Amino acid sequence: MKITKAIFVKSAKDLADYPSGGFAEVAFAGRSNVGKSSMINCLVQKRGLAHTSSTPGKTRLINFYLVNGEVSFADLPGYGYARVSREMRSEWKRMVEEYFLHRKELRLLILVVDVRRGLEEDEKAFLLWLKQRGIKAVIVGTKIDKLNRSERVRALRILREQAKEFGMDVFEFSSRSGEGRDELWSRIVQVCGEGSWSFSGENFFSQ
Repeated sequence: MKITKAIFVKSAKDLADYPSGGFAEVAFAGRSNVGKSSMINCLVQKRGLAHTSSTPGKTRLINFYLVNGEVSFADLPGYGYARVSREMRSEWKRMVEEYFLHRKELRLLILVVDVRRGLEEDEKAFLLWLKQRGIKAVIVGTKIDKLNRSERVRALRILREQAKEFGMDVFEFSSRSGEGRDELWSRIVQVCGEGSWSFSGENFFSQ
């Protein structure tokens, strides 16, 4: 994918603060420190666009980016953090739920998981919640570069078996090497529309 421009638009907490513009939008969700921000930086080939942190729960707002003036990326707050207050976790859940239920521009949700861990029970419940509401989603297994060949094959096989329950495709991805980047962009373009893209090759959160 040839990226001509990728910019940070704004951070938002509530629906009224979301950026407008009518661009098709792709959202990124996943556990804290699973590599969402690194994935966004790799996809747009711009280091530092999405800030990364070693502190769980660092992303406390929804961060919006605009790519090639045609598609919007939304980096959602990480979940699965245990070192923050209950009030803070509750607020993040409310924020993310509001996004999924009301963001009309949303075209695709990319659930980012550490391929070494596979899908955990809360992620399975989340995927079922998305499926019941007709929200398109794919699963991306990151950190594949941390496994040897046999470990990688096994981990991906397990993840794909888990994904069958939800009828969702699985992609593999390495932010370090860029492996899987073109394949994931191909799906994004397919869902969001061709545009002028150019290739180089019930209430879940309150439960």
